[in-house]
Amino acid sequence: MMYMGIDTSAYITSLAIVDGDKQVIWEVRRILEVPLGERGLLQSETLFQHIINLPILVSKVPSNLWNKIEGIGVSVAPKNVEGSCMPASTAGYAVASALASSLGKRLVQTSYQEGHLAAGIELSSADIGENFLAVHLSGRTTELLEVKKEYPGKYDIELLGGTTDLHAGQFVDRVGVRLGLKFPSGKELEKLALKASPGSASLLPSSVKGYEVSFSEAEAVAKRLFEQNKGYANIARAVEGCIVRTVVKLLEKGIQDTGLTQVILVGGVASNKYIRSEIQKKLIKKAEVSWASQDWSTDNAIGIALLTRENCK
Repeated sequence: MMYMGIDTSAYITSLAIVDGDKQVIWEVRRILEVPLGERGLLQSETLFQHIINLPILVSKVPSNLWNKIEGIGVSVAPKNVEGSCMPASTAGYAVASALASSLGKRLVQTSYQEGHLAAGIELSSADIGENFLAVHLSGRTTELLEVKKEYPGKYDIELLGGTTDLHAGQFVDRVGVRLGLKFPSGKELEKLALKASPGSASLLPSSVKGYEVSFSEAEAVAKRLFEQNKGYANIARAVEGCIVRTVVKLLEKGIQDTGLTQVILVGGVASNKYIRSEIQKKLIKKAEVSWASQDWSTDNAIGIALLTRENCK
């Protein structure tokens, strides 16, 4: 038996199929096109590109898999909270519901955030327990969460804190575009930062007050560093360093208040190797930090497929 997941995030259209043993059988993604120099897409353009991409991706599903699919899942909102919505999700829902209806299979509705958590838990190197802390870092989310595995395919998620302005991914992308990088800028900024001078990681301020974090001041300082010709690579590493210090302070607060010491990092920004290694180094004596493999931390439908499997069993 196999289970399909469909995800239409801010910048990636993705499909994935897992089997009853949670093995990824097939997976494909298509990145949305953003004009060079732009810092994002209008929601209408995002929706349009997903509508174009989905039939292409569905047509790539190996024909021998269709008769084995027992359930189809789809992310229908950014988070599983009242009022959370994103127009792009309607494209995925339309295709998923049509496929489920035509095949006579169960349709599972979940969220983008739960999909990230499911992929992170299943594909991390650690044995994640029933109750843990999670940091979700992406272009649309910067949150510290307390997560409990409520029952198969469902999480009880409590928001402990997060950003009051820019999300970590927005911070990366705004500075990245200023540096002439493509949007989304995460991978190119990470590569650029490898050429930075020692000490560059501390060039930007880190703003954390209790459970509230902010990246707007750091972005303003990054702009000044750019105008002062401080070096593109140095600024890129400074962005990474700022995110590391910010996340560490937020986690230290969460660990102290909850007593939980198991932490998982999920989301596209959490795929950055430098950010991962530095957070782990700084928390080595306070917490067990884990994450999914780098490729599976970015937006994908694997977590959605895994949640579909759990809900259909």
